[in-house]
Amino acid sequence: MGRVADQGYFGPASVSWQVHREVTVLFGGARAVLMQAAHPLVIAGARETGFYERNPWKRLQRTLILTYAITFGTKAEAQAAADRINEVHARIKGIDPVTGRPYDGLDPELLLWVHACLVDSALLFERLTVGRLDDRGRQRFHEEQMLAAEMVRVPRSIIPPTVEDLRAYIEDVVVSGALMVTEAAEKVAALFHNPPRDAQWRPVLKGVSRLAFATLPEGLRELYGVRLTPTRELAARATFAFVRALRPALPPRYRYIAPYQAWRLRTRGRRVPAVLTGTGRRVGIRPDGMPGGRR
Repeated sequence: MGRVADQGYFGPASVSWQVHREVTVLFGGARAVLMQAAHPLVIAGARETGFYERNPWKRLQRTLILTYAITFGTKAEAQAAADRINEVHARIKGIDPVTGRPYDGLDPELLLWVHACLVDSALLFERLTVGRLDDRGRQRFHEEQMLAAEMVRVPRSIIPPTVEDLRAYIEDVVVSGALMVTEAAEKVAALFHNPPRDAQWRPVLKGVSRLAFATLPEGLRELYGVRLTPTRELAARATFAFVRALRPALPPRYRYIAPYQAWRLRTRGRRVPAVLTGTGRRVGIRPDGMPGGRR
């Protein structure tokens, strides 16, 4: 028998691959970034690195590449990406000029907020643009992502154990008064309102921006000065419905992110592991990345 390829910590049978492979879920990252930027200590650390000052969009893309390496890379690639993220975080320390409070890039509570925003946004955009996961599948995704969180120094013991608990944690932070839209956070919002000319997917980013703001928790949306009128809410609902209906007809190069497309090319024609869906039945994955027959 041939050697089994190293498919990393998750692999094609994982819910993490199902969720993170989707371009429409990637667009939910805009919502996550807006949520993260509204935490003054998180954005103070990002500002210290010059993240939003020097070619911010390309820096954001490089960060996404590291993040996706944890999901789609081999174990060595995933660990290297996590080590790089931790190395950057270890250099971030200072005093926030807005609140006067100290911040530390390895502060577990700040890392938990960053992680929670990513998981909550991914699950929300999966539900609104794909809709394959049921409650069991969403919980499995959350549990898988705890491993990714641990790799970037988030103690598993402080991560809310269920999707409902994670959502409650986010709501508690929003109403706690800990969040604020500083000048640095406004610069982040401007990246989505007016993307740089060299930004990938620039033609659709303004639409993504509108959806990101529309899906923010209500209190946080108000901090950004965004009022969700009935007309805007109806437009957002219609856009999500359109994307969800259109998505199955899109060619794979527009549906899937690059790391997943690379895996599809490497495994074309091979038999790959079955995936356990949220309903508990096992289905095969065809070489095109779509589910096949039951197993």
